[in-house]
Amino acid sequence: MTAPHAPCTIAVLGLGRMGEAIAARLTAQGRDVVGWTRSGRASGTVEVAPDPGTAVAEADLVLLSLFDGPACLQVLGDIRDSLRTDTVVLNTSTVAPAEAAEFARRLGRSYVHAPLIGSVPAVAGGTLRILAAAEQDTLDGVRPVLESLGTVRRVDDAATAAALKLVANSSLAGALLALRDSLRQGDAIGLPRTQVLNVLELGQLGGLVARKRPFLTGERAPHPADFTIGALAKDMALLADDSATPLRSADALAGPAADPASDVAVAAVPTVEGDVEGAVLDPLRAYVRGHATGDPGHFRDAFLPTAHIEGVRDGAFVSWGLDEYCALFRGRPAADEATRTRSVDAVEVHGSVATATMTLRHGADRFTDVFLLVDAEDGWRIANKAYHRHAGRSSGHR
Repeated sequence: MTAPHAPCTIAVLGLGRMGEAIAARLTAQGRDVVGWTRSGRASGTVEVAPDPGTAVAEADLVLLSLFDGPACLQVLGDIRDSLRTDTVVLNTSTVAPAEAAEFARRLGRSYVHAPLIGSVPAVAGGTLRILAAAEQDTLDGVRPVLESLGTVRRVDDAATAAALKLVANSSLAGALLALRDSLRQGDAIGLPRTQVLNVLELGQLGGLVARKRPFLTGERAPHPADFTIGALAKDMALLADDSATPLRSADALAGPAADPASDVAVAAVPTVEGDVEGAVLDPLRAYVRGHATGDPGHFRDAFLPTAHIEGVRDGAFVSWGLDEYCALFRGRPAADEATRTRSVDAVEVHGSVATATMTLRHGADRFTDVFLLVDAEDGWRIANKAYHRHAGRSSGHR
């Protein structure tokens, strides 16, 4: 195998939050970058190829920035016949240790497993910490690219690099929950939130508070997220499976108040008991979790059993009962889930009823969902949903 020359042509596969930031930084440094994204959505930062095979055909280096191991496996299979024999695959995705080891076995000396510690702001500032596992000559060949993104720490093998990344994210999950406890205690005592954050910023949680303060004070909405609750919860589930040790942080992060599409800082913000508008949001959060996971059980938590979902699909008006709607979901996330976003635009409470609107960006499509909610015997539930699909390429909305 021949290490890539510098400057090299780089294909970035996966243009979600991290992939797009990486592609933008490499492009700004004058590198020849082509991108590809499964969603088909692109920001215009880099040239985007129509398919992964085209993206990698002339690449010296293929950088993967994908949501999980199955996504990596699928994409690696798609590009296998298009890779040059001297192309190096650099995988920055967070995957299970066994998955990382399998990728390294399949690709041999042409593979670098390099999970990243840090999120979008660290990419932009070139301050990522990178756990890199590869043969020495291969690592030497890609080191200039890695060092343009941050500091490189060599690790013995791909499985170890993957495991260390999961452990690092576990410490972040623990810190978020410790921060939530501190804020909850401050609220109970009656201390102003700003004053509590000022003091916490002086202590062990200082770095986290400083980075996430705009989220914690409400100065910045949870979209776009730097690192989502859904991604961190996914990583904690991988670590729990690999270590055979249940993680309380995984359950807490993915609890009923967690919107998987929100920045991880939202997990640190305690909810206010007795807040009517906050209670109205509970079924909307369950609805978001249903889309994020593909698990129809979340929709049954969100909707009344008598609810209907109505809109225009494939040019015809449809009115589904809840069972029909749930049957559209197969218990797994969409292939491009890492790039999808959902946000609540407005909530208005009128005594025991409420209305809400939400914007969903799913691939090339954008949807406006309008909800009617009622305060039922077991809490707020969605009584009906109507939606409108704005112009895009897909033909329907689940």
